[in-house]
Amino acid sequence: MSDLDPCPAEVLCEAGPCPGPVAEFYPAREVPLGGVRGVFVERVLPQRDLPTVGAWCFLDHFGSPTVTDTGASPNIDPHPHIGLQTVTWPFDGHIRHRDSVGSDAEIQPGQLNLMTSGRGIAHSEYQVDGAPAGHGLQLWIALPGNRARIDPHFEQHRELPVYSVPGVRAIVLIGSLGGSTSPAIAYTPIVGADMRIDAGTETSIPLEPGFEHAVLVIEGSVEVDGVEVESGPLLYLGTGRTELPLASASGAHFALIGGEPFDEDLVMWWNFVGRSHEEIVAARNDWENRNVERFAGIAGHPPEQRIPAPPLPGLHLKPRKRRIGPARS
Repeated sequence: MSDLDPCPAEVLCEAGPCPGPVAEFYPAREVPLGGVRGVFVERVLPQRDLPTVGAWCFLDHFGSPTVTDTGASPNIDPHPHIGLQTVTWPFDGHIRHRDSVGSDAEIQPGQLNLMTSGRGIAHSEYQVDGAPAGHGLQLWIALPGNRARIDPHFEQHRELPVYSVPGVRAIVLIGSLGGSTSPAIAYTPIVGADMRIDAGTETSIPLEPGFEHAVLVIEGSVEVDGVEVESGPLLYLGTGRTELPLASASGAHFALIGGEPFDEDLVMWWNFVGRSHEEIVAARNDWENRNVERFAGIAGHPPEQRIPAPPLPGLHLKPRKRRIGPARS
């Protein structure tokens, strides 16, 4: 899963002050992947007023029952990334991941798949023959400046720690929650967890007060610190919370993301996360010019089987600042 918008906007994600505890809803947007290919996802990050949550800079809910289903193939041909980690977390379906560092892995539910692009990687994602198209989340984590050009690599974790309190079970994908720490490599202080709460539960979970957090409900409804949240929008919770009260009458499945507020400005365009317009231009040129030192070929894909980069915008980027203001709900 990737940002395959044929006309992506160029965005400068500027670091901003910490807001303290808030409760703000940010709506999901139905976004087409690959233009005429007709595959749609629900995207909740980045937002105009909320470009990042910690180092999390991109969040798609794919295969959601509420998005337009055109019956188009979900297969995504080779395409590039720089400056980020991709987190693929399927709830159902099987996906075949292949990349330019030689990885060839079948992505299955309950397994974390983490690809670190660093200075540059290319990958493809195909539906496994006979398997359903799939339903899950894909997220991007921005790499900090001192790690943005590390060598690319891929890791898959089939066993992940679980944090639980009565009525709540959380699979810790990356980072730590309540003393349970994922083996996945993180380059910034961060947390990501897949959580389920049983019907009739009322409890709380511990949070790191220096982190900002957000919740995305996948199914059902959960009350988060007194705010009712259903599937669709992202609930941004701000910083300064030591615990998070949770309650649900009917039960719910949701994701928790968070991290130390990212203090670096980011330029995001297409599948690239950089620090300047010039860095993005260089990455695009390397992809279009088939620079194999940066974006090597992928076994099983002929050289012509690749997604071309969209045209760059004619104007230089403009800052997109985080809004800090009264909570909204």
